[in-house]
Amino acid sequence: MLEDSEAAHKKGFIDEVLNSGGWTVVPPTDITFPSSSSYFGREFRSTSHVHSLIRDRLVISNRNASCFVVQRASNSTATERTEKGEHERSPAKDEGVSYTLDEALSTIGFGNFQFIVLAYAGLGWVAEAMEMMLLSFVGPAIQPEWGLSSGEESFISTVAFAGMLVGAYLWGVVSDNYGRKKGFLGASILTTGAGFLSAFAPNYASLLILRCFIGIGLGCGHVFTSWFLEFVPTQKRGTWMVVFATFWTVGTIIEASLAWSIMPRFGWRWLLGLSAFPSLLVLLFYGNVPESPRYLCMKDRLTEARYVLERGSTLNQRELPIGMLVSDQINKVDNEFHSLETMDDHRTTVSSISMLLSPQLIKTTLPLWALYFGNTFSYYGIVLLTSQLSISKGECGTVIASQLESIQDSSLYTNVFVTSLAELPGLGLAAIILDRLGRKISMKIMFLAGFILLLPLIVHQNQIMTTTFLFGARMFISASFIIACIYAPEVYPTNLRARGVGIATAIGRTGGMVCPVIAIGLVANCNQTLAIMLFEVAILVSGLSVVMLPFETKGRELIDDVEQSSNI
Repeated sequence: MLEDSEAAHKKGFIDEVLNSGGWTVVPPTDITFPSSSSYFGREFRSTSHVHSLIRDRLVISNRNASCFVVQRASNSTATERTEKGEHERSPAKDEGVSYTLDEALSTIGFGNFQFIVLAYAGLGWVAEAMEMMLLSFVGPAIQPEWGLSSGEESFISTVAFAGMLVGAYLWGVVSDNYGRKKGFLGASILTTGAGFLSAFAPNYASLLILRCFIGIGLGCGHVFTSWFLEFVPTQKRGTWMVVFATFWTVGTIIEASLAWSIMPRFGWRWLLGLSAFPSLLVLLFYGNVPESPRYLCMKDRLTEARYVLERGSTLNQRELPIGMLVSDQINKVDNEFHSLETMDDHRTTVSSISMLLSPQLIKTTLPLWALYFGNTFSYYGIVLLTSQLSISKGECGTVIASQLESIQDSSLYTNVFVTSLAELPGLGLAAIILDRLGRKISMKIMFLAGFILLLPLIVHQNQIMTTTFLFGARMFISASFIIACIYAPEVYPTNLRARGVGIATAIGRTGGMVCPVIAIGLVANCNQTLAIMLFEVAILVSGLSVVMLPFETKGRELIDDVEQSSNI
């Protein structure tokens, strides 16, 4: 009965299409079509079946069963041989009939729609920045209160980075398979809950567990980057990604200001509780933001993708191109059936890491991993060094005593606040040169300048000089971090973007796990010279990794599959 009902439904729909004029059924009418076919086709209308327009032919099918093919009467000689994976296209061109996602985004431009996306993604980055920056204040406050060693203090930061390592991969997989928004939902629930609970942690062990859970939630930060990137027209991408990165800087400044006003009077528990508020806002506004249209196209949900674009065109007061939305592959790949069917099989049998290490991507993946490790290690090292060098004041063996004084002393908060402001000129510099010189040259300049400015701290300096050198080093290293976060999503194809960036971010978090041991442990034990030398080595490794990256992404359209990346 179900089969008869389905057949009747198909026949009714075909009759409807044929009666609309200009279409005829192409024999045979009962052929098997691979589910991946709509990667290069497109959804025709919202019904219980998938309908794909391939040049002049309309494919009508359910997702994994038989389908019908109709074509324009004027091109009745065209044929489909799907069982062999062959595809003979009509010589007629569909000028004005179809458009791609990149063409749609370029047409509707950057307007109110993207500002909504920017605000939400930026809020996610503010939340992550605040949760990470508070480590500079909470550790020094908890150590004297709970009588912790310098190693135990550094471990509070280490477990947060360990959680981020897990979360970076976890949310990458979730967002690539189930949608970017599903990743936001899970991460914000986890971060909000654990963030508020950590303010009531009764002991050291419970605080470690909760900070680890927060780290897992914060691992979703790179998904916010990929999600926003997928709404931005190609020609605007570099500029607006720098604007997006401003939210991280805003988060660090807010956290430094909050700590300055809260910590001396109310203590670290209030700081932990208030710092979780942005994550709560991410959760509350979850239902008001759209899914990525590029993700929807990748998953053959083209009706939903068009709905998102129509919403965007309305908000931007622009018109979409005339015609029907199609996947980019229809214009970029000649052997659609063969390559996409192979890709579909490949994805189901090979792990994400193996795909990232495939011949097409390995020359990008390995240097990118080294870049993320070195950049994360050096950036968070500079952040933690700011508080540690402010506390120690060059005296060894009196760490707990000096921390008790520094929690009440405004110099700690002043130094952290001032060095946080360093990211603003770094952002401005990145915005100026990013689309002029390109991503790679910009990162090389930033790493070189950061290396030079951190070098004088190999020997002890007075407080003013220490803050000055840390200000300069943080300005350039934070700018390089921002550019790396822009480059990575641009270099990976859509179907691997969140996972690829997620794994690179996870590799970077291992650097974050190690840096507290260096920035806190070594400095507290009078090994400032060794600590600075290790951070300098990390900066050099990052710079060499940029040199090894195979290509520049400035001005390039985002790629959608691995085959395209191999042709770059």
